[in-house]
Amino acid sequence: MPPQHNSTAPSSLGGTQRGVAAATFAVLLHHRSTLTAATVRVVSLTALAGLLTTVTVFALSWPLFTHMRSERIRYHQLEDPYSHDHSDLGLVALTTLPLYLLLLGVGSAALQSVCSRTVTAEAQASPQSDRSATTASARLRPILAVYVLRGLIVWTPPLLAFELTRHLTSNLLDTPLPLARGSWPYTLVSASPAVALCVAVLARLALALAPAAAASGLRPREALRHSWTLTTRTRAGAIRVLAIALPLAALTATVIRLTTQLALPVRPFLRDLLEEATGNFFAAYYAGILAPVIIGILTAAALTFPLTATAFAALYDRLRSTRLSPRLAATANNSAT
Repeated sequence: MPPQHNSTAPSSLGGTQRGVAAATFAVLLHHRSTLTAATVRVVSLTALAGLLTTVTVFALSWPLFTHMRSERIRYHQLEDPYSHDHSDLGLVALTTLPLYLLLLGVGSAALQSVCSRTVTAEAQASPQSDRSATTASARLRPILAVYVLRGLIVWTPPLLAFELTRHLTSNLLDTPLPLARGSWPYTLVSASPAVALCVAVLARLALALAPAAAASGLRPREALRHSWTLTTRTRAGAIRVLAIALPLAALTATVIRLTTQLALPVRPFLRDLLEEATGNFFAAYYAGILAPVIIGILTAAALTFPLTATAFAALYDRLRSTRLSPRLAATANNSAT
């Protein structure tokens, strides 16, 4: 009588009955010292680099602040109200935004690497796990490349749609509009940003597992394709991603909102301090606006990103194990016969 083989391969995170949430909190509990140390280190270094970048940007923008100050004094002497033009500062903000996104991407990639390693360590602690340490080693550059590629894929269509709509339906010019108001082309173009934004959200959810896939050793493009396949072509893959993404997004937004509100007293304190030190009200004013927002983002990153990265790494492990189970069973049956 030929030997009987189990046709289902258990998940590497401790059995078929163990949920992703339970596996996530088990990893966070068993490796809390490693995750805490890595989070403090990464967030501190990111905050320091962000502070140095902000100081540099403010130093380079000082002629704009000086011009605003001079115009305010001149209008005050003329006894006229002065409403400063912040369009140049907006251009500076858009120009330097990629630097801040790069800092956040590097920090996120570093934390994702640590969280994926802890998930792998928890999996290898299971006696049913047969993964090698080389395939589970997380790499930083592929994860960062995944963030860049995913950002281009997700956000390029909405930005192009917004720009197209602005050019074709804008009322800022006195010239006739390229599209007649009320016509169906005008309606389609006007609705295109909303449609593109919905598509971007769906694409972002479908590619949510790509960083964890890159941390497992896949190349960036392979990680994106693998995330798409696991999310859209496996049973209940999209539902599981959505079930994890929605609560985590709500938690992150809540933490940012709450922390920003709690940090609002920093705004007048920093504004008065910088105005007294520099003599420039506008530089102090914009620094005071940015301070609570930066505090909120860094606090949310420290509190929610390790949970998010670990949850998606555990989900990736579960979906990959589920997809490999039929192949392993078929291989075992072929070997038995």
